[in-house]
Amino acid sequence: MIADERAGILLVDDMEDNLIALEAVLGSLNEPIVRARSGEEAMKALLRRRFAVVLLDIRMPGMDGFETAANIKRLDQTKDVPIIFLTGAEEDAGYAFRGYATGAADYLTKPFDPWVLRAKVNVFLELHRKNQQLQALLTREQADFSELSKRLAVLEDHLSGDGPVDTAALRAEVGELRQLIRPQGRGGPREQPPRTST
Repeated sequence: MIADERAGILLVDDMEDNLIALEAVLGSLNEPIVRARSGEEAMKALLRRRFAVVLLDIRMPGMDGFETAANIKRLDQTKDVPIIFLTGAEEDAGYAFRGYATGAADYLTKPFDPWVLRAKVNVFLELHRKNQQLQALLTREQADFSELSKRLAVLEDHLSGDGPVDTAALRAEVGELRQLIRPQGRGGPREQPPRTST
């Protein structure tokens, strides 16, 4: 999957008019919008790029919305993408239950309120942004922790050596370790450097 900072919105509907209406409602969010006219097209799009949310019509020829959602939730790389099911008001009341059972995050009936739809999609876009920030933070902290572990190993080698201990070099090393820990400001890494006696 290609990493994209601006994860888009995937619209899945076999009716051109519905896709045009959805694009008109969501265009003001200024996020990439990708169309798919079938469940098969949707799966291909999901494997090509990252999406913050999928708006999925239930009634489609071939692979319907339920089957498409089941396939989305089955794959490791797409299983966490939130799905909002869209369906006509005249549909069976059991559709909502089936939608949630398939893994939908939300369910809207047509005709939907444009403001409500935009607000719901915006919530998922914001959640995606926060998750991306958290992932970047975790990656950075893991790199810092790895560096800290390497430095501690070097320090332990100095302390366990047979020769005389160079206290000035040890103080410098401890100072560098403190610098590694200090910027985190979030409780620091799980292990603190050992205190050395001079």
